[in-house]
Amino acid sequence: MRDLDGPFTAPLDHGLPLAEQLRQRIRAAIESGQLQPGARLPSWRDLAVQLGIARGTVREAYERLVADQLIVASGAAGTHVADTAPPRPRARQIVVPPLAEFDFGYSTAPLPFQVGVPAQDAFPAKLWARISTAVARSDAFAPTTYADPCGEPALRAQIAAYLAVARGLHCVPEQVLVTNGFRGGLALALTTLGVAGRTAWTEDPGFPRTRLGLVAAGLTPVAIDVDDEGIDVEQGIARAPDAAVAVVTPGQQAPLGVALSSLRRQGLLRWARRSGAWVIEDDYLSELQLDGRAAPALASSDRHGRVLHVGTFSKTLSPALGIGFLVAPPALVTRAAHVARCLLPAPARATQLAVAELMEGGHYLRHLRRMKRLYRTRRDAILTRLDGGRAAGLAVLWDLPPGADDRAIATAARERGIAPVPLSLFYTRGARPGLLLGVSTVPEERLEDACAALLRSSMRPRC
Repeated sequence: MRDLDGPFTAPLDHGLPLAEQLRQRIRAAIESGQLQPGARLPSWRDLAVQLGIARGTVREAYERLVADQLIVASGAAGTHVADTAPPRPRARQIVVPPLAEFDFGYSTAPLPFQVGVPAQDAFPAKLWARISTAVARSDAFAPTTYADPCGEPALRAQIAAYLAVARGLHCVPEQVLVTNGFRGGLALALTTLGVAGRTAWTEDPGFPRTRLGLVAAGLTPVAIDVDDEGIDVEQGIARAPDAAVAVVTPGQQAPLGVALSSLRRQGLLRWARRSGAWVIEDDYLSELQLDGRAAPALASSDRHGRVLHVGTFSKTLSPALGIGFLVAPPALVTRAAHVARCLLPAPARATQLAVAELMEGGHYLRHLRRMKRLYRTRRDAILTRLDGGRAAGLAVLWDLPPGADDRAIATAARERGIAPVPLSLFYTRGARPGLLLGVSTVPEERLEDACAALLRSSMRPRC
């Protein structure tokens, strides 16, 4: 039975007899659609204890609702809302629209060319089911107490070990705080820094949700151009020399896929040190570099504790896990841990332990190796079929002619069951048209149909 504040948990008053008050409350919930046909109601005993009234009072209310033909009592099977209850329009729902043209619905299967999600068909489902089942069984018999809000020690230790080997970032487990994906890491970083009311450098083009997140946290984003060497640090100093923070994707820039050059890295760290600013490193897809050698984490070159490194397992394993992490500089660890304990605790303990076991057994690195090979194959297959496409991390960037409406093309493509993302969505100024085509979500057997649908949407001549 889901928790419904109105029908079952709000206190009763003393105007009408209690049984009548409860009858009217449940009837209103049924007629408004808050309680749907077939929904199970609490037992007399459970509801009586919850409301602090006699079981006989609840029984009387239920009997009146049975007489009204609104609920059905089925003995041991429980009491349910009648399937024949009078249909009434549901109460108006309050809908918060998603980020237009970027979100494609929640808890749904990804569409071909959708970016930002891993290959669902290559997820190690059997291995994960075995590990998570064993962890859940063990966790069920563990002492009932609050989990560490900074994250499970086993996972923090595994992440620290992984970062040392794979990203060149040396830290102790206490510097690692487990978060709810990248967004949780960004929120923890910004809250820890306490920079509301200040300005922040953002990449242009750059991840739209990062810009919106900065605004939500009370900062003013200042767009800084990205070229073949990454974010233009000198332009940032000229446009916003007093910025409190810079949010960058130095390993594989989103959406262009370029790596921040060595000179730009040194310049960024030098600016942060001299101005007392901070750098939030979004380690976007750096562990899935498909060609050449992966660039080390920016934080691995930080000798003055100015970089906060944010990573996530959403792009490598599954966004449904909701597991990310923040590596805080030593001087910020105490403050970050305090924020985590009070405001932004780590997600579900069992999921953390399952990810830790996956890493400890070597399964995670093996999974990454297989994913690199698979994604390289899928990317190359798209490039051979698509004129004008070029690699951009885990996407193919398809340039469109000047003046083309990439948002309209993306909308038309969505109607054909594919989900390219318009490049202009990533820009705040000087946008150029194009489409980002995710390579992870297009199995080879679906590629021809997806490409044909893309061409029909864009009216391009051939693929």
